[in-house]
Amino acid sequence: MKSYKIHLIRHGLTEANEKGLYLGKTDLPLSPGGLADLIAKKEEAIYPPAAHFYTSPLTRCKQTLAVLYPEAQAEVVEPLAECDFGIWDGKSAAELQLDEDFGRWIRGELTEIPGGEDAAAFQARIMSAFESIVEDVMKHGDGDAVICTHGGVIMMIMAAYALPQADASAWGAEPGCGFTLRVFPSLWMREPVAEAIDYVPLIPQNQ
Repeated sequence: MKSYKIHLIRHGLTEANEKGLYLGKTDLPLSPGGLADLIAKKEEAIYPPAAHFYTSPLTRCKQTLAVLYPEAQAEVVEPLAECDFGIWDGKSAAELQLDEDFGRWIRGELTEIPGGEDAAAFQARIMSAFESIVEDVMKHGDGDAVICTHGGVIMMIMAAYALPQADASAWGAEPGCGFTLRVFPSLWMREPVAEAIDYVPLIPQNQ
């Protein structure tokens, strides 16, 4: 039965990630440590081959893809950007612990981030983007795909489409890592779901 693999890869570390700060649409590059970590991962592990590449518009994702797949001609997909954290962007949870709205958001009582993005709007744009990518891959019909994006985006995609089903919190990806989904067109056309089959990258068994 015809199928396609779609590999979801989180970008490498930025200075904000290293400091434990919320980082949404602020366009930071990879940190020196983040770049070195990606290079080491590429040397030690196996990143899957693909025919099609898609990336968030933010620099950290485009840089990550350039390190891991230097020959890739990636399509920039604007809706794959991370959630807009509004007034919380660039701040840590510790800095926000006295913010009542932040506390409500963490508890799920508030869905719209002040000055930022509503949870439903974030989910809608990610799902629309992913479904468009799946359709594009199936239309080409000639190979698998890599999507380089953000941790929150990957969690959203996996929670919405991956089988076996699990909450978003189960799909946290380390920098430069992610998951592989297998899409069967015949199943996808009936119900948009995909089989979670592996982690990215693959670690050789002799290590």
